[in-house]
Formats: sequence, C-alpha cells, structure tokens
Amino acid sequence: MASGGAGGEEGGGERQCPEPDEPSEPGRGPEGEEAAAVAVEAAAAAAAAAADGGGRRWGAQHAGARELAQLYSPGKRLQEWFCVILCFSLITFNLCHLLRLASLEHTHLVLLGIFAGALIADFLSGLVHWGADTWGSVELPVVGKAFIRPFREHHIDPTAITRHDFIETNGDNCLVTLLPLVNMAYKFNTLSPDELFQLYPWECFVFCLIIFGTFTNQIHKWSHTYVGLPRWVTFLQDWHIILPRKHHRIHHVSPHETYFCITTGWLNYPLEKIGFWRRLEDIIQGLTGEKPRADDMKWAQKIK
Repeated sequence: MASGGAGGEEGGGERQCPEPDEPSEPGRGPEGEEAAAVAVEAAAAAAAAAADGGGRRWGAQHAGARELAQLYSPGKRLQEWFCVILCFSLITFNLCHLLRLASLEHTHLVLLGIFAGALIADFLSGLVHWGADTWGSVELPVVGKAFIRPFREHHIDPTAITRHDFIETNGDNCLVTLLPLVNMAYKFNTLSPDELFQLYPWECFVFCLIIFGTFTNQIHKWSHTYVGLPRWVTFLQDWHIILPRKHHRIHHVSPHETYFCITTGWLNYPLEKIGFWRRLEDIIQGLTGEKPRADDMKWAQKIK
C-alpha cells in the first residue's frame, strides 16, 4: 500500500475502506458471476462495518451520498447529452479525415504519439482529479454542483459510478474535449493537403490525447466494476494498458491523498515517489491557508 494510504490514520481523517478483492474470473459462468457479485457486496459491507466500528454507513445509504445524488439536476443532464452527442460526432468526423490522410511514412511518429497521448492524458487526469478532490466546495457557484459534486459523492459512495449510464459517466469529459475537437475539424476543412501532411503526426497525437481524455471516466468506471466487464476490458486492465482495478483501490483509502491518475495509472507510482501532489498541496496551503480536502472530509462526516 502506498504511503498516502497510511497517512489517513496518522492525519486523524475518517477511514474509508477500500473496495474488496475482485473475484477470479476465468471459467466463471452466469451462476458463478452472480455468486461472486454477492460475495463482493458482502465483503464490502463487512469491511465497511469493521472500518467504521459499526457506525456510519458508507455507500448509497450514507447521508452525504444521498444528499449529493439529489443535486444531479435536469439541466446538468441536458448539458451532458449535448456534449456527448457533439463530442462523438466530432470524433467520428476527425477520425475519418485522419484515416483518409494516413501514410506509412508517419508510422513511427504516430506510434510515439499514441504513447505520448496516453501518458499526458494520464497526468492531466491526475491533475484534474487531484484539484477537484483536494480543493473547492460543492457550494461554489456553477462549478460546485456541476463538477465538484461527483468527486465528493464518489469518495463516500465509490460504486455509485457503476450505476451511472454512459451519458452521466462521460458527459463532463466530452465537454472538456470539445474545443480541441472543433479546432481539429476546422483544420481539416481549411488547410491544404500539403499542410495537413506535415501536421499529420501532431494531429494524431492530439487525437489520441483527446480519445484517452474523453474515455478517462469510462475507464475509471471500469476500475470499480467487478462483474460483467467485457473480456477485452479486463485484458487491458490486466496488462495495465488502462487503469487496473486493484491499482485504483490505493486511492480509495481515506483521506484519498494519493494515486490520482485514472486513465492508465502509469504515473501514479513515480509521482507518489517524488511526493508531487503533497508538495503542490504544501505550496497552495502556504499561499492561501486553505486545508486540503476539507470539503471532502465535511461530506464524509455527514450523518444525517
């Protein structure tokens, strides 16, 4: 367990149990999956009860989780639908142009761009995740209920994300990637073939960064899903091409101060090793006097 996990008890924070070990999957039929799901739920309940001394209930019945879930509004839902439709329309448009312009001459640069896109997307996912987990409040105008609320809900009900549909899961990430997608589409419509040929490796890198960024929360959702995942998803998790389930559990030990990267998780260990997030927090706290994760802890401690 990373050092950040131990810091929760030393810092006097409220302990939250990590998710249980995943059931083994090879050779499991429908009955086996159902039994495994029951076992997972039972293990989670037992672990939570042990962690809280039989007191506060974590998960969907937690008072803070119920209140936060009720803040999901019809206006927010509409924004998510709009962003998802527009985002995937632009992804399809840009992908068609990239495939049409593909050249073997760019193969090595495209492969490098795919790797760099995944790496930078992982860092950016960590930066956003750290920022929303650590600072700000649900009471902030506009951004509080719309964007910080899901982060607060997730720490006291980590499996809520598995009950979100595709729109709710991916709507905010689609919003973030709209501007670069529009910019790319504009280039395909205005630049000459020679200019596009020269820019092709760069545009492939940007496109891969956009794809990894768009699907980051879907990947995050899969890291909390223990039953019914497609085999290709578990293959990618097992080979650590996307965020693995066991890897992400390290973050879900209160006070949630480590392993913030949730696209591939590749950068979590090196960033933790150099104390990257703790150093940033020390700088911001020194400049502003704000205490990291104060709002997160407030919601975790709600009992009614």
